[in-house]
Amino acid sequence: MLFNPAGKVFVGRRFGNAYPNAWQMPQGGIDAGESPKQAVMRELEEETGIAKADIIAETKDWLTYDLPEDIAGISWSGKYRGQIQKWFGLRFAGTDADIDLNADDMPEFCEWQWVTMEDLPGLIVPFKRHLYDALINEFHDLPDRILST
Repeated sequence: MLFNPAGKVFVGRRFGNAYPNAWQMPQGGIDAGESPKQAVMRELEEETGIAKADIIAETKDWLTYDLPEDIAGISWSGKYRGQIQKWFGLRFAGTDADIDLNADDMPEFCEWQWVTMEDLPGLIVPFKRHLYDALINEFHDLPDRILST
């Protein structure tokens, strides 16, 4: 969860999503030999071009979600039914000009915006809402912490 200096959260709208009006935060897998903290910084840069961010929080537990039956056989070639994720809160140390959705050869997002943390569940695909609710509950103090620095 990437926070700008105003305490708002970065979300991107994915290319080719079965839910065209759904947004999500950057996320991705952990490569062999990589720590979760290294992975979050790599994925953030790959998906958004952002290299200027500092980790300020980490979820206590890993969070999970399952794909709905109608897309479980399509997504990830039917190999997985959901994900288990470790989430981090990050302070964006750059400017909007640092955001480059085409930083990677295979862009994941077609557009982006900053939103309040409370607006996130309404923007997210329904099957991930419980995960985002848990994340918001755990990181509820981060916008105020960002604003006070």
